[in-house]
Amino acid sequence: MKILIVNSFDIKGGAARAAYRLHRALLAEGLESQMLVQTKLSDDYTVIGAGTKFQKAVSVLRPILDDLPVLLYRQRTATLFSPGWVPLSNIVDRINNLKPDLVHLHWIAGGMLRIEDIQNIKVPMVWSLHDMWPFTGGCHYDEQCGRFKQHCGICKVLRSEKKKDLSAKIHSRKQKAYSAFDNIYIVGLSKWLAQSARESFLFRNLPVLNIPNPLDTSVFAPHDKSVARDLLKLPKHRKLVLFGALAGTDDTRKGFRELSSALECVDTDNTELVVFGSSQPQTPYKFKQKAHYLGHLHDDVSLRLLYNAADVMVVPSLQENLVQTAIESMACGTPVVAFGTTGLLDIVDHKENGYLAKPFITTDLAAGINWVLNSADNVQLAKNAREKAVSTFDSRLVAQQYIQLYKSILNK
Repeated sequence: MKILIVNSFDIKGGAARAAYRLHRALLAEGLESQMLVQTKLSDDYTVIGAGTKFQKAVSVLRPILDDLPVLLYRQRTATLFSPGWVPLSNIVDRINNLKPDLVHLHWIAGGMLRIEDIQNIKVPMVWSLHDMWPFTGGCHYDEQCGRFKQHCGICKVLRSEKKKDLSAKIHSRKQKAYSAFDNIYIVGLSKWLAQSARESFLFRNLPVLNIPNPLDTSVFAPHDKSVARDLLKLPKHRKLVLFGALAGTDDTRKGFRELSSALECVDTDNTELVVFGSSQPQTPYKFKQKAHYLGHLHDDVSLRLLYNAADVMVVPSLQENLVQTAIESMACGTPVVAFGTTGLLDIVDHKENGYLAKPFITTDLAAGINWVLNSADNVQLAKNAREKAVSTFDSRLVAQQYIQLYKSILNK
């Protein structure tokens, strides 16, 4: 069985890391897996990137070109929006020339594939949804507008008041392209996203399953907290609250504002904040707690140390698929506090391995942070977090779920 995983990047960003982890898990299970990407950053020979200098230059240019129509909407929100319009991609030709038995699409925005090109893939497909983009009019998260259930237009993300705006045109393009699908299976990585796909106008007649992202729980595992703090030069005698996301301090969806408000109600004498994924801004936010900015961490070893150094991981996202940082943290035995909404409901079990605050009440988020930090049985809480990660998200377990799906599709 020859599987080809397709994603815009191989190791940059959450979707890329998830797709790459699945690719490695499939190889470990003995499958013939390859990964095709628009931009390759690793040196993994099983990952196929741009082959020539010209292709590499084009891979840099395509995301810029794809974004051009969005620039007309100057009042748009910070939520990512991708038109998927740039023509003359050779990705589909490369896919078909590799002659896989099955193509597994992941995050294909950023100019990688024109919407209309997907229908030209000649073999059965699985499409894992890392956000809402495949079934919306271009937004990657709809900011709870819900228009994807009928037809996009008057786009909340674009802050448009026109019915026939860019989102409506993209939605119509997808409707026409998807009408040719007769052998594609949709995977929502969280129960929330799977259900949203089922409710969407574009995917309501397609088979939709729920399979999570995989995580190597032998890599992300408990480690000595004192040693981890020594190596990261973090204080040993303070309780550390961890927050992390790519551009997490800028993207309103990640809940940085809500976290900031919640921390006003958290002990300041014995608690400090650790932020990763974002460097310290020129004008730092004035938290009541001392804040440590660690910037971008590029390897799993550093991430494992960081999760183990923390006492609690806070994921205050307003809308999220399946947060890998939350799963990674729990695999390391560090409980997670989050709002009880969207994909976070799949990860955190309230007061068993973390705390689910009422959406989006910051005082309850603060109560959750305080509850974890002052838990009478931190050892059991950490054990429960680890057990949830291993029993639900371990790479071998998830890889077997995908292998069974692949077999069922190809046997048809």
